[in-house]
Amino acid sequence: MPPETTLPLIPLDADPFALFTEWMEEAEAKEPNDPNAMAIATATASGVPSVRMILLKGVDERGFVFYTNLESRKGSELLANPHAALLFHWKSLRRQIRIEGPVEPVSNEEADRYFASRSRNSRIGAIASDQSRPLASRVEFEERIKAVTDRFEGQEPQRPDNWSGFRLVPDQMEFWQDRPFRMHDRATWTRQENDWAVTRLYP
Repeated sequence: MPPETTLPLIPLDADPFALFTEWMEEAEAKEPNDPNAMAIATATASGVPSVRMILLKGVDERGFVFYTNLESRKGSELLANPHAALLFHWKSLRRQIRIEGPVEPVSNEEADRYFASRSRNSRIGAIASDQSRPLASRVEFEERIKAVTDRFEGQEPQRPDNWSGFRLVPDQMEFWQDRPFRMHDRATWTRQENDWAVTRLYP
């Protein structure tokens, strides 16, 4: 069923982080799977792009936080070219948010805290995986998982040096919501020093 024509327009006087939080909370209540899933686009130092789905793990007015193996494709690209773009698409709500800006590493304390919050099996998997690199067989990966499991028997798996996180600090945040007959509602916030310039866009 198409959205009602009475849907309120995106409020241009809103703080973009507050508006993001409002939309995310609605997605958490209504989206059937992984409301924090987002596409992240990165690029090599020479500008060749790649994109994949990951999960948002934290947000505040400093930016949007996610974690990865630093030696993975996206980790290597972010270290070589520290800029990225995010896309949240909530199909059930007919909404999306695009976010662009530079990235910076999270602190070791943040990375340690998040790693410790993961399930034991997830931590073991992160330690065992050479993410993005060729795998000769699934058996090889399973053997590495067993070896890591045995190594940490009776103790907590600690975050490896090649696993950490990044924070995207937004220069621009664009909000989009579906309206009938492709008369969609679209607005963008662009950072200007310590404030935001905001404008509605043609759909």
